[in-house]
Amino acid sequence: MLIGIDFGTSYSAAGAIIDDELQLVRFGDSEQFRTAVYFPELVPDPADFQLTAELQAQLEVELRLARTRQREMASAAAARGQTPVTRSEGDLQREALRVVRRQWMEQQTREATASVASFQHALFGEEAVEGYLDSGGGNLIESPKSMFGYRLDPQVRKVIVHIATHILEHIRLCASRQFGVPVRGAVIGRPVEFRSSMGAQGSQQAIEILREAAGVAGFDEVSFLEEPAAAAMHYHRSLDARQHALIVDIGGGTTDVAHAELGGGAAPRIARSWGLPKGGTDLDVSLSLHSFMPLLGKDSVRIPQHQFVEAASVHNLPKQREFRRQDYRLVDEPYGARLRALQELGATTRLNQLAERTKIVLSRTPGHRVELDFVEPGLAVDAGREDFDAAIEPFLGQLERTLERVRGDLTELPASVFLTGGTSRSPQISTRVQACFPEIPLVHGDPSLGVVSGLAVAASELGG
Repeated sequence: MLIGIDFGTSYSAAGAIIDDELQLVRFGDSEQFRTAVYFPELVPDPADFQLTAELQAQLEVELRLARTRQREMASAAAARGQTPVTRSEGDLQREALRVVRRQWMEQQTREATASVASFQHALFGEEAVEGYLDSGGGNLIESPKSMFGYRLDPQVRKVIVHIATHILEHIRLCASRQFGVPVRGAVIGRPVEFRSSMGAQGSQQAIEILREAAGVAGFDEVSFLEEPAAAAMHYHRSLDARQHALIVDIGGGTTDVAHAELGGGAAPRIARSWGLPKGGTDLDVSLSLHSFMPLLGKDSVRIPQHQFVEAASVHNLPKQREFRRQDYRLVDEPYGARLRALQELGATTRLNQLAERTKIVLSRTPGHRVELDFVEPGLAVDAGREDFDAAIEPFLGQLERTLERVRGDLTELPASVFLTGGTSRSPQISTRVQACFPEIPLVHGDPSLGVVSGLAVAASELGG
């Protein structure tokens, strides 16, 4: 059996077409779950390396080996009548230290891999967040999809693959239990452009990670479909007459657009697609920086601005680690104490949850009071609609420029604009999309399930 999987940045969902009806996979009481996984064991961090007595002894061995190799190479060069190339003692020590550090990291990763392989100890979704906040230890990985397209050390890549494997296996087992048959195939959604530091190479790496993880998770057959194309297949089923439509899918991590020919009984045809590697998580970070971080010293103390970005970026594990390594003992009060409180286990996750909640509330109400007692008793911020508008304006500007480029690339305007994706719930978002195509009807799809519905249709067609 094949299913469609929307492996989202913020939330994930899955579904299948059974007896010509869409059946969504249920994860507990919900039809989607937060894309987060918690492991009681820590994922290894290269920055944790320290020379213990055992590692110091290992370093001495490697240094002696390096010296021996240099003497042997010098003797061989002299025998050939060549001038030997020698390295300083400092260079030899640095080489030996790199060898010891690499071996330590490999050992840490093997141990983490063994613990990650213990599926029974992992928690997912909101349970993952709650388990992390309640545990006092372990490792919470939120929005792992955001890291797929970035340059990864080979050992870190192994850990990322295991995390993706756990999420996909969780989906497969839930689907198999619900449908009563082994689920062995999937059509997995992918953005037009993954969030990446390597351009097209990053997107290719992300696909490789997902394919490898799916294989380990028990999927024998895997294919990929661009998320706006999946949303187009979902919209296609509701159209009686043939038309050209523009699909705008604004998710947690990316914004994707597709121009498609849909409806009328014929097969859907995707003509072109565009991508913006920004989405709802960027709004959360922007709102946190605008409304919350000034209470922690942003624009008031002499701290590099990127450290506040690192604190707000819970979806980026390296940035979170950088923030927790900072020493704020000399920062003026009360900001120093507040920043140190934010470095405590789970504090940045709590702050991000409040930013996400504030984003949702301010999308429909003029004001919202946010209590920050976990940072400092009595600390709170009163955020208003004007704060929200200012915080999300950079994203809205990028969205508008993307849609202007789309409009310029089209030879004729579509008959409708279909808007979907979790971030499309914000009225400010839909207003800006409509402003870019004022003469075209704006059709609102299911924000959470438009993509997974189309992926389920594609899986059904592949499965026959």
